[in-house]
This record gives sequence, C-alpha cells and structure tokens, in this order.
Amino acid sequence: MRAGGAEQGSGEGEKRVRKAPKATRRQQLIEATIDSLAKRGYSDTTLADVADGAGLSRGIVNFHFESKENLLVATLQFMSEEYSDHWNAALEKAGESPAARIWALVHADFDRRICTRRKLAAWCAFWGEAKSRPTYQALCGARDVKYQETVISLCAGLKAEGGYAFQPEAVALALCTLLEGLWLRLTMGDGTTREKALEAAVAFLATAFPNHITPQGPRPE
Repeated sequence: MRAGGAEQGSGEGEKRVRKAPKATRRQQLIEATIDSLAKRGYSDTTLADVADGAGLSRGIVNFHFESKENLLVATLQFMSEEYSDHWNAALEKAGESPAARIWALVHADFDRRICTRRKLAAWCAFWGEAKSRPTYQALCGARDVKYQETVISLCAGLKAEGGYAFQPEAVALALCTLLEGLWLRLTMGDGTTREKALEAAVAFLATAFPNHITPQGPRPE
C-alpha cells in the first residue's frame, strides 16, 4: 500500500510540474541558478545543479533554455531588470526633490529585496565573467549608463540648489563606486552588515551635500 501510494503521489507531482505555467518553471530555474552561482560560482554551476536545486527534471531545463549559456543570460537579464525596476520605483515614490531622490536611490541599494547575500554573490559571479563576455556587457551596459546619468543629474540638481563647488560627474562617480564597493564588502564576510553599509553610504551623502542631507534624512525644504 505504501509503495503504491508513493508511486501515485510521484506521478501526481510530475503532472503538476508539467502543468505549471511556463513562466513559473522558468522563474524556478532562474532562482535555482542564482542559488547555484552563490554557492558554487560561475564555472562550477551546471544544468544538473540547477535542475536539482529547482526540484525539476534536467529535461525541463533543456526544454526551456537549451544550454547553460542561455540559462545564465536569462538569469542575468532577470537580475538586471529587477534591479532597474527597483531603483526606478524608489525614485518615482520619492517625488521631485533631488535630495529626496538621491536619498531614496541609495536606500534602494540596501533594500532587503535586492541586497541579499545570495544575489550579491551571483552578481559577483557575473562581474567576474563580464570582461570576456560581450553579451553580459550588452545586457547591463545600457542600464548602467542610465543609472550613472541619473546620479549625475541628481548631483547637478543638488549643486544648483546648494551652490556646491564640486563637479557633478566626479561626485556621481565617487558615489557609484562607493555603492559597488559596499556591495562587494557585503560578500566578503568581514563583519560588514547591510545596516553598516547603508550607514556608510548615508555618511557620504551627508558629507557631499550638507545643505540638503543629514544622517537622519533630507533637510526640510
């Protein structure tokens, strides 16, 4: 009876997997790829690892992505779009004030939905391969440029309002580099926490834009 019940349950489980929406299965595989990249790194991640991590058959992985490279490209595209959508939503919610917008932009980088150890480790895995893979550069390049242009624009707006002597491009580069470096520190297990990283980024904002921002938040207009 137990054996028969197990076989029946297994068959029903396989049917549910086959009947799951295509988008659901693809997302399961992408999430499993992020897990594998975080655990094993880029080179040691295999389609078998991803299939096992997702609880799906290897045939389903091949059906949806055909190759490891296609799966990795889809994973990078998902992560890139998720990140872009996240910071754009934060800007939209912040309103029109440059101080409120740059405050929101920095906080978005350390939001729990984006700033997790597994996702940061996956980003690092892709960064290590990007130099030799034009496809990866192309996927993220346009969004990186838009992000940098947004930060430059906000720095220029703050300069115009506050009469600062800095060059917007230089301060924007310093801020972007700081944020990337803090993400890297968070993957190293050296005691840096998400809260400490955010505190460091806020300290930069308060130092760079003292007429607009304090460690507690944007100054009232």
